[in-house]
Amino acid sequence: MDAVKSEKKDILARIPVGISACLLGLEVRHDKGHKHSRYCTEVLSQYFEFRSQCPEMGAGMSAPRKAMHLVDDGEKHPVNNDAGEGSEAPLRLLTTDGKRDCTGMMMDFIDRTLPSLAPLRGYILMAKSPSCGMERIRVYNEAGNVQRRDASGLFAAALARRYPLMPLEEEGRLNDAALRENFIERVFLYDDWCQMMEQGLTAKKLIVFHSRHKFQLLAHCQKTYREVGPMLADLQARPLQDIAGDYIHAVMSAMKKRVSRGAHVNTLQHLAGFLRQDLGGDDRALINEQIDAYLREEVPLVVPMTLLRGALRKTDQPYLAQQRYLSPYPDPLGLRNRV
Repeated sequence: MDAVKSEKKDILARIPVGISACLLGLEVRHDKGHKHSRYCTEVLSQYFEFRSQCPEMGAGMSAPRKAMHLVDDGEKHPVNNDAGEGSEAPLRLLTTDGKRDCTGMMMDFIDRTLPSLAPLRGYILMAKSPSCGMERIRVYNEAGNVQRRDASGLFAAALARRYPLMPLEEEGRLNDAALRENFIERVFLYDDWCQMMEQGLTAKKLIVFHSRHKFQLLAHCQKTYREVGPMLADLQARPLQDIAGDYIHAVMSAMKKRVSRGAHVNTLQHLAGFLRQDLGGDDRALINEQIDAYLREEVPLVVPMTLLRGALRKTDQPYLAQQRYLSPYPDPLGLRNRV
């Protein structure tokens, strides 16, 4: 009975993340196929509660169906409020034979669906799709010739406009170890933020949130790290909600930046500096040796990180113990073994 309760608790604790339905193996593509991602279903599903959407099926299209692409007809078409109030969409979603315009159906789906996605902490999208692709989507002219390759799918673009803080990534890019680690780290940080906001924002909670993510921010962007400190220095200067909004926009933007090896070394050295007085000479030397070895690309990040975490257990450093930089996501994901 206890095991069952524990399993249910683990399921409830998973983070809600959106995903293109074809990535779960559902046969929803135009050819009635799928793009099953075993990494998503076998690894990430242990930590993410996936909520799937196929915008094209959701818009009322069938599987199989005619293949579609984005077309620039040179005119501006209003976008409904939920997809981005006050904006215009010059792109149309047409079947590749040009006989059917599916733009209205897609925008209606977007209008109906986007409000329900607010609880999500991230979204994994299918690349190259005229609805779900994040970037480098081909845009054709009415004659059927490629004009450019710089668009986003209609659903992906609307999702990014509606939820600018939500981490988004294409499944194919998760094959890159650095991009995979970056996306998952952002999902866990964004989930922490959303949980705090759901419990009710207070000045104390905002400061505590910043304190536990401080070294993550230092690693990703020193400029933002220096800028948000003064932002939080006087929480009476403006309404707290406004300060919190500016703060999290700055943080989530900074977190998109890949952490260089040198930035990790700088952060690791900062952490080691806090422990200097509490550790013996041999422990300090071993940590510094492995930080240098990481800089020389001889060991992965997990090696000096594990030494620091072990050293922390020997000391009384509550400020360091709370740092999410040391454990930004569950260890079994093994993400720092490859960066």
